[in-house]
Amino acid sequence: MDPRTSALLALWKEGRTRFTNLLSKLTEADLPKKLAPGPNSIGFLVRHIGDVELLFAKNVFGLEGVQVHASTVAKGYDTGEWTDMAALTAYVQESADTLQRAIEAQSDADWDTVIETKEFGKKTKAEALGRITTHTAYHAGQIGMLVKYGS
Repeated sequence: MDPRTSALLALWKEGRTRFTNLLSKLTEADLPKKLAPGPNSIGFLVRHIGDVELLFAKNVFGLEGVQVHASTVAKGYDTGEWTDMAALTAYVQESADTLQRAIEAQSDADWDTVIETKEFGKKTKAEALGRITTHTAYHAGQIGMLVKYGS
């Protein structure tokens, strides 16, 4: 693996620990917790993280063969259906593995390639990696607050 890719992969892995450290402590009873007036439950946020990681692997980093049905993005709101801890854990493990493969497939030169999405406009792939890393960390912070204060 190219040195820049290796360094960026390490950065992404470390950034994702904000989420994985919380995930390992969640229980199924935590998944429906919300913090009023906020609309999103822990289960929704966990699923959303996985959805967006898969979207990035496919649409931003160009990993072929990625199948993604981003239900949280498509529906746009929490339907209350994300309550199976084992299924959610498996899903976000799959999304992490897929995104890791997508990152590893990049050459050092690829990180300067500009991509464009309707969600965030034009970014280099390196900037987009910052976007997905902070997206996951942002929602991990929300999950932490919901665990502590939600009902």
